[in-house]
Amino acid sequence: MKIFVSGAAGFIGSHVVEKLLARGDEVIGLDDFNDYYDPEIKHRNVALAQTMRGYTLIEGDIRDTKLVNNLFKHNRFRAVIHLAARAGVRPSIANPALYEAANVQGLLNLLEASAHDGCPDFIFASSSSVYGLSPRLPWREDDHADCPISPYAITKRAGELLCFNYHKIYGLHTCALRFFTVYGPRQRPEMAIAKFFKAILEGSPIHVYGDGSALRDFTYVDDIVEGLLSAVDHSFANEIINLGGAHTVTVQELIQKISGVTGRSPKLVFEPAKPGDVPATWADSTKAEALLGQAPKVSLDEGLERYYKWLQNSGAKAVLAEAPLN
Repeated sequence: MKIFVSGAAGFIGSHVVEKLLARGDEVIGLDDFNDYYDPEIKHRNVALAQTMRGYTLIEGDIRDTKLVNNLFKHNRFRAVIHLAARAGVRPSIANPALYEAANVQGLLNLLEASAHDGCPDFIFASSSSVYGLSPRLPWREDDHADCPISPYAITKRAGELLCFNYHKIYGLHTCALRFFTVYGPRQRPEMAIAKFFKAILEGSPIHVYGDGSALRDFTYVDDIVEGLLSAVDHSFANEIINLGGAHTVTVQELIQKISGVTGRSPKLVFEPAKPGDVPATWADSTKAEALLGQAPKVSLDEGLERYYKWLQNSGAKAVLAEAPLN
């Protein structure tokens, strides 16, 4: 089947594209190769997929209405996997208008094209950040999501509501998947695990915001990709589903695990907590197991080992050189 993937050159998108192509699907990918981080990293991400049969990669912006409409008018997509977004809680506080434009207006372009040009299934990459300060842990999909504390989180919650709206008005099949702190090979250089590995390998300080007790549910990228493909294949009418590791560690525990993997001792510098950060994230994966047949398979210990091996085998230290240390 023919599938459209936005954000196709990014961390998660490049893995999704390779899995789709490997199983015989035809893929048209769209990515704007913006400068949120070094675009050369994205070009490396797509190198393997571009050698595989059935792939077309287009450089362009989901906010370009004419481009999006032309793509949907000239292709009959079986599904859309919408991964493109401006990511990151802290940068969204500094530039909320950009996040609204990319994450809401861009999504609307794709929903409009899908609804009016006959695409039956729309998979939306949402985020655990929509839960915000929701007090009950682990978070379930029926918990309130009315207290997000960053513009990024608000755009993701708005996206879920727009998907519901297009399902009700146009009958579009939509599934919003709430990702919980995804990590693994190709992860963006500003993400915590990439930054922590970089600092430990360079002997530089790790900057910890807060006292290091914040809880995070880290999810290995292969588990996320499996959940995405299962959502495509199940063709839900309208659902919201957590995709998480279903296990939490504190930031300090994570750093100690990375120290154990690398055999190097960390140097910690504690700084005040940043606006928009939440004290905990934790996914209840019951619904994902029931509807997607998907439970997290890769433990954090195994995932960190895999990531470190990737760093060693792929020459990715050049990638990590782009990661900020504070």
